[in-house]
Amino acid sequence: MSESRLYTFSPETKEKLRKFRLGTSRAKDAQAIIYIIDAKSQEIRPQDGEVYSKMEDLADDLPESSPRFILLSYPLTMSSGRPSVPYVLLYYLPENCNPSHRMMYAGAVELMRSTAEVNRVLEVQSEEDITDIASRLTGAE
Repeated sequence: MSESRLYTFSPETKEKLRKFRLGTSRAKDAQAIIYIIDAKSQEIRPQDGEVYSKMEDLADDLPESSPRFILLSYPLTMSSGRPSVPYVLLYYLPENCNPSHRMMYAGAVELMRSTAEVNRVLEVQSEEDITDIASRLTGAE
């Protein structure tokens, strides 16, 4: 696949992805990490390593005109009363983002999904999409 040659993950980033996936499956609170693509090296890496537990804080830290990948583990209770911890990739693609950045992230979304071992990718475009993510997660069961 061509995208696998275009974009890379450092061994450290791959290990962080694995630890995050394994460590969040029993978490009591939401956990999210923002990932970026370094335009020069084409490496996909954590933006700053911060783990967010409040969706409002996460939304506040997203740029207004640049895409991002967000790994999210979000514990919730389904309408059946069953607890669930969806592990999803949020593909943040704001309306007014740069076309070249849009293309760069679009070309890497499947690689990010498979490397992070996420089953679902949800596209989000605004802060409201982030802060209201619980309704998207419960509605998609």
